[in-house]
Amino acid sequence: MATITFSDREFKRISEIMYEAAGLSFNDSKKSLIQSRLAPRIQRMGLASFGDYIALLDDESQAAEFQMAVDLLTTNETYFFREPKHYELLEQELTARRSRAPLAIWSAAASFGDEAYSTAMLLSDMQVQGRVGPDWSILATDISHRVLLSAKEAVYPEDRLRAVSPERLRRYCLRGHDESEGQVQMQDKIRQRVQFGSLNLCKPIDGIGPFDVIFLRNVLIYFDIPTKIEVVDRVLTTLKPGGLFFLGTAEGRVSCKTPLVSVQPGAFRKPT
Repeated sequence: MATITFSDREFKRISEIMYEAAGLSFNDSKKSLIQSRLAPRIQRMGLASFGDYIALLDDESQAAEFQMAVDLLTTNETYFFREPKHYELLEQELTARRSRAPLAIWSAAASFGDEAYSTAMLLSDMQVQGRVGPDWSILATDISHRVLLSAKEAVYPEDRLRAVSPERLRRYCLRGHDESEGQVQMQDKIRQRVQFGSLNLCKPIDGIGPFDVIFLRNVLIYFDIPTKIEVVDRVLTTLKPGGLFFLGTAEGRVSCKTPLVSVQPGAFRKPT
């Protein structure tokens, strides 16, 4: 199969798209990496050139393909049920409450929606089992418009769902065929339980909350220490007393003015 040429101009445009939409930064040394990872995808789709593929990435109606490109160019750090002990703790806590009261959850750095939809699967199972009531909601926010478009479409490469049980895959997912082979889409009954919105964590937060649970995982690494503190305190104003707060386990504990009690690595409770 012939090698697809990849010009400096095309490399620059793909780099711009990825940085503007997903915050991914590729310097000149990454040109060959981008070529090697995207060329097989371009050939599989029957496209003639990188220029044709760039046209797809520039088309906002092609949100699923944009996400596929991001996934090919990153190390798959985002996936369903990432850090499973957090979901185990959430399940234990909600079960122990023995309450069917309304439940509000915020995925505050939602990215492509893996976290929000994982949580929706868990709560759907718990609702069927009678461990939570039917009045639960998930708000998922991100600063990137393009990322949110992909999240709303809810189409993922199969590998991103490698930690999802076969039972949940059958209950909540649709497998792609033909040109969509290797992709999975969330069923409407899961998509409808997640509300997506644009939000900049570095600006005042108005009109949302209060929440019983907040996920703020794996986003603070992009901020300096003063900004981290400001963001965490700002987010925690929307968490109910006694609510659970999740950070990425690798991020450790962030200094903040709001009192927090450590529950397990990456998991905290706001005192009552």
